[in-house]
Amino acid sequence: MGVERSFTVVEAGGLPDYPISSNDRLDSHYFVTWNLKRWRGSEFRRGAYADPEVGFFGMELFWAAQDETPIGTLPCDDESLAFLLRMAVPRWRELNSRVVSPLHGWARVQCDNGQTRLAHPVVTAIALEALGSKRRNDAKHADDRMRKRLGTIAGHLAKSIPGGARLAESEERLNAISDWIEAAYPGGSATVKRIREAIEDLSSRV
Repeated sequence: MGVERSFTVVEAGGLPDYPISSNDRLDSHYFVTWNLKRWRGSEFRRGAYADPEVGFFGMELFWAAQDETPIGTLPCDDESLAFLLRMAVPRWRELNSRVVSPLHGWARVQCDNGQTRLAHPVVTAIALEALGSKRRNDAKHADDRMRKRLGTIAGHLAKSIPGGARLAESEERLNAISDWIEAAYPGGSATVKRIREAIEDLSSRV
């Protein structure tokens, strides 16, 4: 794919900072968004028509970068790149020396773990989109879990604890009970016994 935008150099003579942390992970990265129109008009695809072998191995590097650290990057040295493509180093060097090479559009960047690696603007955009989607999903799941937890607490208060129905109507009290249980029993469920403990301890502090 052609370079549609360049990385921003943060200081004169320096390498661009890669925008994805080496600590970021995609637990299940089986699907990659692909802009077909952008791919059809890219310089790399036009060059790959003249040399289909370059196109094939270039695409292999696009996919290999999805599993690297940081996500979306490649190593800079020939040995590692040859290993990713499962070919001998001399074979890789010959392939990479062609007018349009499998590394067309890739450039060196500085990663937050101190490594210098290769990045491609389009591959980076794909990785950022995947991470953004993951974070949105994680936040949604966290919200869903919290709503379910507060609903469980409200249900126990209304049905199993004398005078609890009044507490169940207060969002502030529900959150306080939930926070107490999480602090006292990290990852534990909101049982009737724990809710009673929370109410007793919170009441004693007032």
